[in-house]
Amino acid sequence: MSLVSAGGYSFGLLPCRSRRRAKAIAKAALVEARPRAVPALRKSSGSGSVQKVLVGDRADDLQAEARAMARAANASVYSPELLARNYGSRPVQLLRRTLQILVALGSFSLKLLIDQRNGVLDQNKRKRAAELRRIFTRLGPTFVKLGQGLSTRPDICPPEYLEELSELQDALPTFPDAEAFSCIERELGLTLNSIFSSISPSPIAAASLGQVYKAELKYSGQIVAVKVQRPCIEEAIGLDFYLIRGVGFLINKYVDIITTDVVALIDEFASRVYQELNYVQEGQNARRFKKLYADKEDVLVPDIFWDYTSGKVLTMEWVEGVKLNEQVAIESQGLKVLDLVNTGIQCSLRQLLEYGYFHADPHPGNLLATPEGKLAFLDFGMMSETPEEARFAIIGHVVHMVNRDYEAMARDYYALDFLSPDVDVTPIVPALRNFFDDALNSSVSELNFKTIVDGLGAVLYQYPFNVPAYYALILRSLTVLEGLALYADPNFKVLAASYPYFAKRLLTDPNPYLRDALVELLFKDGRFRHVLYSPFTINLVDFEFVVCDISIRGC
Repeated sequence: MSLVSAGGYSFGLLPCRSRRRAKAIAKAALVEARPRAVPALRKSSGSGSVQKVLVGDRADDLQAEARAMARAANASVYSPELLARNYGSRPVQLLRRTLQILVALGSFSLKLLIDQRNGVLDQNKRKRAAELRRIFTRLGPTFVKLGQGLSTRPDICPPEYLEELSELQDALPTFPDAEAFSCIERELGLTLNSIFSSISPSPIAAASLGQVYKAELKYSGQIVAVKVQRPCIEEAIGLDFYLIRGVGFLINKYVDIITTDVVALIDEFASRVYQELNYVQEGQNARRFKKLYADKEDVLVPDIFWDYTSGKVLTMEWVEGVKLNEQVAIESQGLKVLDLVNTGIQCSLRQLLEYGYFHADPHPGNLLATPEGKLAFLDFGMMSETPEEARFAIIGHVVHMVNRDYEAMARDYYALDFLSPDVDVTPIVPALRNFFDDALNSSVSELNFKTIVDGLGAVLYQYPFNVPAYYALILRSLTVLEGLALYADPNFKVLAASYPYFAKRLLTDPNPYLRDALVELLFKDGRFRHVLYSPFTINLVDFEFVVCDISIRGC
């Protein structure tokens, strides 16, 4: 991608007085922004060449972050009450948008009713799911995000819809470059040519909430990625969520088949989208994620340039790399896709079950293979946390699955917060047994993580489960990684790749819950379960347990 002089875009974007003021601010800000630095040698994540980068001390970095936070002080926060005040008194705007949505979704609903009347509802599920994906794309950013959110909810959507909506792309038409450059100057209080030596004349990527440019910082020569938010996106999203929330109330009141609190789900999802709109928050997410992986040489998390970051502009280190689904390009560099995917799986397991803080949107565009063989994570707008109790419960759940202890599996859903304590799990046990007995008896070539997720999703859809957001995102993360691996090796099994991690945690973690889980794995009724497996065909779900005449006391 060629770069052009930033100066060519700086004039005419601001009034004359604003330009003079911006230049004065720029002169002071660049002095302030330039860290009290010592020269450091660092390998570029792109070409491997060694370049000089100014590295400030931690105090300077914190001060720069504080300035970025001040610029984002007025960033919007999701508030149903505020939305009601803002949009409740705009009948014309509400009516116009309501009609747009009703025409699109009304015709879709009519087709579903006709399918049901003609007895072809199940037969046409895949076709209708594809139509819904296209409708969400046409309705704009809010519905793109909504569709992506629904793709992680097996308690709400049938499996066919989950799969189709998971393919919903973030790609939307770009907005004018002049508006993007004006936003940068307005947000940072600096002219483009005072910040960048050059910037790409058009975006190198566009998504639902913003678009990205490639630029070179003037003061250091560092190549960076600059993400700029779409104009008026908060207004559009706020209006849509106000309307969607109203629909949620109607669903809660009149649609008995959906047992999930739809309004609460919408509120939780809207809060996440609004967090994505605050780019300072995304920068802080990246910083926290980077700190967790400071000891991992095969993982790369880009640095944030806080002095050129605000609520609507995010400037981060440019990462040169290839998307993880571009197998030929990766292998042409002497790298192996499976090695990179395995790194991603181990990272994901640590994120989910150790740190409790994980990247919730690991699609191929957010995972790059660098020329040095590192796995680079991008886009930290959507992060999630796993409660500590749930981390241990998930590991215990895997043990119960391996042991085919379906009564214990059903009880796990209390600890995982899937079920209210007053729900009787007895009717759920046969459904779990019917599915998992078939799944666990499958051959290695037939069974994969997606098979289990799809089957479990069908069970969740039939019973009064309320799948927590963190768990839905966990399933999505691991399913995406397995999908990338299967593209390179049809026999790859994410469960087999995950087994060493689970085994290590069970054997080394002193937590009492995991100690009990280890005992459950090894012993039954006071007798030792002997594990037989081939080291070449080991798979988490291929274990056969033979009860040996060795009691716990005897051991």
